[in-house]
Amino acid sequence: MQARWREIVGDTLARRTEPVRIIKGRNGDGGALELRVDGPVASLIQHQAPQITARLDMLLGKGVVTRLRIVQGPVKAQAAPSSQVRRRKPPLDAAQEKQLNDSLADQPDGELKQALLKLGRGVLQSQR
Repeated sequence: MQARWREIVGDTLARRTEPVRIIKGRNGDGGALELRVDGPVASLIQHQAPQITARLDMLLGKGVVTRLRIVQGPVKAQAAPSSQVRRRKPPLDAAQEKQLNDSLADQPDGELKQALLKLGRGVLQSQR
C-alpha cells in the first residue's frame, strides 16, 4: 500500500500523511488503517475519510478497511514522482535579458526591482 499511497490520496495528502499499518477488526469486522499525519492535515483526512476508504476498497477489497485511525506525528519525506520533478529552465539569452533590464531601467534599485526582474525572467522562460 505504501507504493500506491500517492495514487490513493493524491500528491498533496501523500506528502503530509503516511500509512503505518492495518489493524484487523474483531470478529471478522473491517479493520482500521492507522495513518500518521502531519499536524493540521488531520481534519482534512477526517473530512475525506469516506473517499479514502472507498479507494482502499478498490485496492484491498471491500470491507478490509472500514475506518481510519489518525495519529499525529512526523511523516517521512516522500520523493515527488519523476513526472513532477521540476527541471530548471536555462537562463535567458543576452538579448532577452537586455530587453528586460531596459524595460525596468526607470525603476529605482531595490527589492521591488529585483522581484520584477525575477518575475519577468520567469514569464519569458515559460514562453519558450
